[in-house]
Amino acid sequence: MSSTGSDPRPSDAYEGFVVCLTQHEAALRRFIRTLLPSWGDVDEVMQRTALAAWRKFGQYEPGTDFLRWGLLIARYEALAYRRAMGRDRLCFGEAVMELMDREALEEECVLGRREEEALEGCLQKLSGERRELVMRAYAAGVDQREVAEALGKSTGAFYMLLARIRRDLAQCIEREMREAL
Repeated sequence: MSSTGSDPRPSDAYEGFVVCLTQHEAALRRFIRTLLPSWGDVDEVMQRTALAAWRKFGQYEPGTDFLRWGLLIARYEALAYRRAMGRDRLCFGEAVMELMDREALEEECVLGRREEEALEGCLQKLSGERRELVMRAYAAGVDQREVAEALGKSTGAFYMLLARIRRDLAQCIEREMREAL
């Protein structure tokens, strides 16, 4: 931030957090869903998880597995939520919840590996130019505005191109995951 505090850009820590959280939000939601009876509960616990993760982000070691770190936070948030909702007759006992936690974590790890393999395969299917653009844009510590400038593109055009590539990758990954079943 500038010395006047008027710089409207978010801090690097905030940007890093948002990138990590959005990258793993779907996996976190799937994990939370295995622990809770309704999507409304999932939304509530996901919000609590995101807030707790932001508050603890200073403790996160960059370069380590954000998803595993986030799953641990999500687990504790789901446990706290279930305890608060403990009077509800639909809640499972603690032993059953522990078993479900373990199984969900194992399943999420397997699913995560499959998604990573699908992403690798889909990245290889991109043209060399598009693959290079993605690798440059999402390299650690890179400012995407600088990448856009280096490529001679406006920031808006660059973000639109990245959005199209991400959409294509997401569709490819979805196809690969369906075919793997």
